[in-house]
Parts: sequence; structure tokens; C-alpha cells
Amino acid sequence: MDSGFMKVKVTGNSMWPTLVDGEIAKFGKEEELDYFTGQIILAKHPLKSELLMIKRIHSINEEGIFLVGDNPDPTASEDSHNFGRISESDIIGTYVNN
Repeated sequence: MDSGFMKVKVTGNSMWPTLVDGEIAKFGKEEELDYFTGQIILAKHPLKSELLMIKRIHSINEEGIFLVGDNPDPTASEDSHNFGRISESDIIGTYVNN
């Protein structure tokens, strides 16, 4: 990570068509962020400590952040439907679209 940015290679089709397999996605991390519904984030997978995931924030409440993939095929994405809400501390960065 340099200059506050991190580049991550997209693996899989869970964020298709927004992000495609093999694409390099750029994420930024600031000291304090207000996360919002619709935002794409990079986060630690809550059940697989070695895995980072790129997902979209579907909803936020006092219990946590619900994440989904963009792919309309429900079998194409492992997301909060499978593992539940995540905590804000699991978020590593936010997608930078450029």
C-alpha cells in the first residue's frame, strides 16, 4: 500500500459486471470514513482469515454492515447472505473508481 492506496486483483465474478475477474481495483483508506449504502469496499472475510473480499454495502445498522456482490446470479457471490453482517473494523478500504 502506498500513498494511502492499495491495488487488489479481482478474483471471481461476484462483483460482475462492475468489476471483472482479473481486473485491478484500487482502494483507499482514510483515518475516518462514513460508510454508506451502495459503496464498494475491501474487507476481511469473517470466516476465512486469509481471504479479502470486495463487496457492496447493502445496508448498515447497529448490528453491522450487510454486504452483497453485484452479480445477479445468487450462486455467484459468497456474501452476508452466507456469513451475516460484518463489523466496521473488518473494512480495509473503499473503492476508488479511477
